[in-house]
Amino acid sequence: MTHRELDAAGITDPRLRQAYRRCREVNARHGRTYFLATRMLSPAQRPAVHALYAFARRLDDLVDEPEPGATPESIAITLHDVERRFFAELAAGHSDDPLLTAVLDTVSRHAIPEPHFRAFFASMRMDLTVTGYPTRAALDEYVHGSAEVIGLQVLPVLGTVVARAEAAPRAAALGKAFQLTNFLRDVAEDLGRGRVYLPADELAADGVDRDRLRWCARARRLDPRVRRALAGQVARTRRIYAEARPGIAMLHPASRPCVETAFTLYGGILDRIEAAGFNVFGGRARVPRHRRLLAAGDALVRARWARHRHPVAVA
Repeated sequence: MTHRELDAAGITDPRLRQAYRRCREVNARHGRTYFLATRMLSPAQRPAVHALYAFARRLDDLVDEPEPGATPESIAITLHDVERRFFAELAAGHSDDPLLTAVLDTVSRHAIPEPHFRAFFASMRMDLTVTGYPTRAALDEYVHGSAEVIGLQVLPVLGTVVARAEAAPRAAALGKAFQLTNFLRDVAEDLGRGRVYLPADELAADGVDRDRLRWCARARRLDPRVRRALAGQVARTRRIYAEARPGIAMLHPASRPCVETAFTLYGGILDRIEAAGFNVFGGRARVPRHRRLLAAGDALVRARWARHRHPVAVA
């Protein structure tokens, strides 16, 4: 992590500075797109975002990329130990783990509520045993902990021009929209891991079940029922983006270009899915590179101008 970012964030303790550098390395190595997006934020905001990303990444990898020979039972025990340690050290305000040292400091500096982290752990536990969701309500419970709370954790770092409570539902909706977009893009990949992150009752209303999805995955094409079901899921997700959009104007001006760019590019994935006739089994939907570069370049210019006119205060 650059000295400039750490200095801008008011992080002076050598141990803390090293902890934040570790988190930045995790972000740069594993979350390239996300890491590049942080360049649109002010230097003072970046260390906290790196810390939150590194923490989420550690838990995601624990569940989705376990060590060879690990079982759901052994992963559950490890996850429980990590959870217990995290909240004990959060209460104590101290950790010997470099990554957690940065996370605890971020939580303290930005007054991030503890329940957001409890909900995240709950959804990680669900991924160990739950392979499908019978209703929208069941999926929403999972998405709250896996995605909505990520938006809520980052919100204090981004800053708002309204009361945080007013912006919170919009931040949660944006996290949800991003997650649902991932689910639609990755139907085939998730199915290969035995998971379906689409409500079974909504699929059934169009005559679709898991066996029909498997047929589509093998054939790499759709039948009319699956196409209709996926079109309905895309339409639902677009409505959630519409709920989230007003939240961008509620953010600190220096944070808006970054979030607006993510909003545009993630929404563009839905456009690509629709342009492919909703065939998420024929290849991974991606926003073309030139569009991503154009959006990022424009956002960087706007971000620099916004930071110049509206400096971010150190937490």
